[in-house]
Amino acid sequence: MDQSVRLTTQDGISLAGTYVNAEHPRGWVVLIHMMPSTKESFAPLAAALAGAGYASLAIDLRGHGASEGGPDGYKTFTDQDHQRSVLDIDAAVAYARTRGAQDPRIVLIGASIGANISLQYLATHPALPAAVLLSPGLEYRGISAKEYVVMIQKGRGVFIVSSQDDGYNAQEAAELWGLIPEGVIKQKEIYVRAGHGTAMFEKEPSLIGLIIQFIHNVYADAA
Repeated sequence: MDQSVRLTTQDGISLAGTYVNAEHPRGWVVLIHMMPSTKESFAPLAAALAGAGYASLAIDLRGHGASEGGPDGYKTFTDQDHQRSVLDIDAAVAYARTRGAQDPRIVLIGASIGANISLQYLATHPALPAAVLLSPGLEYRGISAKEYVVMIQKGRGVFIVSSQDDGYNAQEAAELWGLIPEGVIKQKEIYVRAGHGTAMFEKEPSLIGLIIQFIHNVYADAA
């Protein structure tokens, strides 16, 4: 059952979230949308995750949707404002812990700038096991994926997804793929006409199953 929640970040920003529970969760997933978008863009994935036994929390990033400054505040953000969105993930992870999650069972899934922020958080919080990156860019608003992808440690997981019809994104995804360190559990999916970020769920619905299987694999390898 979906539950609306409110979170507060370390710098005092109020965030809106949707928590989708699963009976006796086998893991927890934090969902970080692209710009401009909202937590609702992850609804199909959240439903499928619950069916597979994973609880999830999708949040509206600061300046978006029902969060403080939303729905249009992001339009006036500086790069530094966007970079502070990493604190939004921190608040989401903290909430997951209140629902019984332990860091080694929390996976991040981000789209576009949300992918870059998720990768940054994964790189700087080594207790988390993995991230799924939908349409990551080499750099979004000063958040450099190249800087963080090389920090991922052996035994952790990174799944990169892109599409050839998304400008230069498929090339950038391939470059990031090549920078993933040896020993990281890695997967890549490059579609032909799937679009950008969470739009890929509609155009390539099989992606949802691939994501769930990737999470299964990460947990199995870590066991």
